[in-house]
Amino acid sequence: MTRVWTLVGPDGKKYQSTVPGALGGHSGSRIYGCLDCSAALRAIARGGYLSQRVFFLNKAHAQAAGYRPCGACMPGSYARWTHCKNDQARAHEGASADT
Repeated sequence: MTRVWTLVGPDGKKYQSTVPGALGGHSGSRIYGCLDCSAALRAIARGGYLSQRVFFLNKAHAQAAGYRPCGACMPGSYARWTHCKNDQARAHEGASADT
């Protein structure tokens, strides 16, 4: 019997896969990270997290679905995401000043 996992695709919708997810996420906070992330494992240990836990095949799917990298287990990806977000905010502020 083939094992099947439920993953979230780039469109943000769940689908069945015979390939397990490489990354975990939290649908409430829209954060994704490593399956062994210490922050996620602490949240799971406290309870309440599992009902919103989701899984992704890869980073591209997580990002396309609108999730951001975890600052605890993916500090480099998180720093790049923060930098891009700040650049976008500054560009938006500049465009608003022009109107």
